[in-house]
Amino acid sequence: MLNLQKTIPLDTDYLESLGFVWHTDSDESSYISDELIVISEAQAEAYYEATNTLYDMYIEAAEHVVENNLFHEIGIPFNLVEVIKESWENDVHWHLYGRFDLAGGLDSKPIKLLEFNADTPTALFETAIIQWAILKQNGLEEESQFNALYESLVDNFKRLVTLEEDVSTFEERYDGWNFLFTSVKGNSEEENTVRLLQHIATEAGFQTEFAYIDDIEFSPEDGIFYEDKHYELWFKLIPWEDIALEESDLAMLLTNIIKNQKAIIFNPAYTLLFQSKGLLKILWDLYPNHPLLLESSFEPLEGKKQVKKPVFGREGGSVSILDENSNDLETVAGNYDSYKMVYQDYTELVTDTQGLSYQAGVFYAYEACGLGFRKGGKILDNMSKFVGHIVKG
Repeated sequence: MLNLQKTIPLDTDYLESLGFVWHTDSDESSYISDELIVISEAQAEAYYEATNTLYDMYIEAAEHVVENNLFHEIGIPFNLVEVIKESWENDVHWHLYGRFDLAGGLDSKPIKLLEFNADTPTALFETAIIQWAILKQNGLEEESQFNALYESLVDNFKRLVTLEEDVSTFEERYDGWNFLFTSVKGNSEEENTVRLLQHIATEAGFQTEFAYIDDIEFSPEDGIFYEDKHYELWFKLIPWEDIALEESDLAMLLTNIIKNQKAIIFNPAYTLLFQSKGLLKILWDLYPNHPLLLESSFEPLEGKKQVKKPVFGREGGSVSILDENSNDLETVAGNYDSYKMVYQDYTELVTDTQGLSYQAGVFYAYEACGLGFRKGGKILDNMSKFVGHIVKG
């Protein structure tokens, strides 16, 4: 049985004082749940181990795609293949962070991979800051979470310089490189998430600046500039596939900037390999019947209830649950119907007494480091709620 603990909701003024302004959904309901999921230390450890194992499997699967030129098969836009190869083959293109979406892990249900949000994962602010604040404001033990996301990001920023687990040499090796953080104008969630990451990078020891994407200049020969200042490091919360399809000139510029070693971009272009749900099929080919995986294919699975989803998409858009005869049982409309589709064996999410489904999200920054949950319908969409957790016993 799912174990939930009621909490006193955080005041919206307090949330906004933290920079968290997307606290209320369009129907005026709170985005942050007033309950915590209670998990055991053993369950937290299981999420940790599963996520670390899955990341290693993703590395192998991505290497398989690169070695066998399977970019088209998993839906990678052709104009990003070159920059993906460039970033994959050079260690300086360090993966900063990503988030695994997992079914199970609660109520004796096995952990199963649903997908990996490796390029532009959401819920960073919620996981790193808000669920910690819930414990603090409710007088609960602040350390009683599987949540070292903030500290792990501080260290992983330092690894952009040290390129190894040990970060103690960061200060002596950091050569004053300038780090620019970017989002689009008019999206407070994205901007404040980027500003949080900028704050963490500053704490790690980098010289940082924030700018909107429209105010940046790109030169294939000279790199990335903002207000006539050159930036060797650039973080963008803009999906690589959107750059490929909607900003093809920028895709070419960034390819040449990386080839000419004029800047390092985060997350790296190769994270689009991880981001593609087409890699779920590659994983199943390489690790058939692995206990953490669900059977996945580019063709409908015969005689199985399954989920059909686009190789790239957000917030459940264009996702369908199909019955054993491939008939629609449930669909969330979206703008991703033109993408290649992946068919994944269906697994039941853990549900509460109201029938709401719960999905775990585990952040990865060099290692698994932060757990949070979302709850909603059978397909989690943009009206799903964030649910914090507490570890007991």
